Amino acid sequence: MPAQRSRSSIHMPIDAAKAVAAEPRSTEIAWDHKDVQLYHLGLGAGVPAVDPDELRYTLESRLHVLPSFATVAGAGMGVVGGLSAPGIDVDLAAVLHGGQAITLHRPIPVRGRATSTSKVAAVYDKGKAAILVLRTEAADADGPLWTSDAQIFVRGEGGFGGDRGPSARVEQPDRAPDHTVECPVREEQALLYRLSGDWNPLHADPDFAKLAGFDRPILHGLCTYGMTLKAVVDTLLGGDVTRVCSYATRFTGVVFPGETLRIRMWSGPGRVQVSVTAVERDDAPVLADTVVEHN
Repeated sequence: MPAQRSRSSIHMPIDAAKAVAAEPRSTEIAWDHKDVQLYHLGLGAGVPAVDPDELRYTLESRLHVLPSFATVAGAGMGVVGGLSAPGIDVDLAAVLHGGQAITLHRPIPVRGRATSTSKVAAVYDKGKAAILVLRTEAADADGPLWTSDAQIFVRGEGGFGGDRGPSARVEQPDRAPDHTVECPVREEQALLYRLSGDWNPLHADPDFAKLAGFDRPILHGLCTYGMTLKAVVDTLLGGDVTRVCSYATRFTGVVFPGETLRIRMWSGPGRVQVSVTAVERDDAPVLADTVVEHN
């Protein structure tokens, strides 16, 4: 997901040691049923509107919280904020959201207040690029709620001699998927999803999208991320969001509103491997190395 603004000033190379050693920053966040419902609607929930399975995402009296809500709770846009950490001075035009992982410590309540603490957990040197791991931990009065890791890919910032980091590649099973689901992306879906806190005009303004090299606005990567988790929960976990333990993916391609996601799932003990492609573009890759761990 490209960032929406850039700096014109000359910047210094990444100081990985300084960035990782910096004090975590904390902020108070809060959410209620309206935030959860809006997030679910932004993922395409509510079709058919009277389907009992969909009402779990849309009706306050039956509401449960899809774990990927952690990425928007409190309208927390931690990616750009994390890039202002000590030792990090990068051109935001060179920034891509490369991957996302969340670990659930317990189910997310429909209404909550929590302390969100963020830090740069790691900086990896990939040669021509750097990868920043921005970690956010949320806890309320009852203890830890979730840990969220955003992997930020920064072009042109590698070569500083740092650790290359682990490879996140997940070998896709050499067999047909156990389940395949096709999820349409509505034409206005990006406009609705951005109300959960990501106001990047790349997802709404055609002129801005053209400047970024796209024919038209693209869907948020984290919207695809949420849609995919919903498909796994509904298809393989009986609609029970509390069974999700963790969820990780790597963003490999864009999605345009109006397209269809093809979500392939391979079931294994306690985990589901997933691949996501865009149907209308000859199954162009969208999400890869995707794993949902569950109980």
